[in-house]
Amino acid sequence: MVTKAKAVQFGCGPIGCSVVRYACQRADIELVGAVDIDKGLVGRDLGEVAGIKDKLGVSISADADAVLSQAKPDVVFLTTSSSLKAVYPQVEKCVAAGANVVSTCEELSYPYRKDPQLSAEIDKIAKANNVTVLATGVNPGFLMDAWPLFMTGVCQQVKRVKVVRVQDASPRRGPFQKKIGAGRTLEEFEKLVAAGTLKHVG
Repeated sequence: MVTKAKAVQFGCGPIGCSVVRYACQRADIELVGAVDIDKGLVGRDLGEVAGIKDKLGVSISADADAVLSQAKPDVVFLTTSSSLKAVYPQVEKCVAAGANVVSTCEELSYPYRKDPQLSAEIDKIAKANNVTVLATGVNPGFLMDAWPLFMTGVCQQVKRVKVVRVQDASPRRGPFQKKIGAGRTLEEFEKLVAAGTLKHVG
């Protein structure tokens, strides 16, 4: 008999829905809760929102505290933001509830250099609650860094490595599209680049 890890999906946008679809293919994961602040998603079934054929019987809630206390998850899949400061309060809630955290937050993948104080605090609260906090995903660090290095491991000589990443932002939420300048005119885009306000973590 397979022992199932009880999981809560925290963030039900395109990335979160992808995580849900993959989690549903695993025999060792049971989705027991879902959190999102989007009023258009609150109250809807997680399976329906994620595009799964069958409903999961898990309603999306905007109340993270209630979901965590009622569901008592073993793990939370946290897919809400790229910013360490933005996800910290969410990580804190999950950890205080005794849940391990697996996140797609890019700045959380190696936070010590940019924000050593916040990193130390996450380490401290995770240890105090005997749980883990892990950031993972293809960006940054894997797709454009580790993977090219792995692929050259069998080569006797490497003269040049070129990595090209093309991303379609159209299925992503409005805040992400705004962050990378999608929908702007070329003139507007160039002004934002010059001002340094146009960016994507990783």
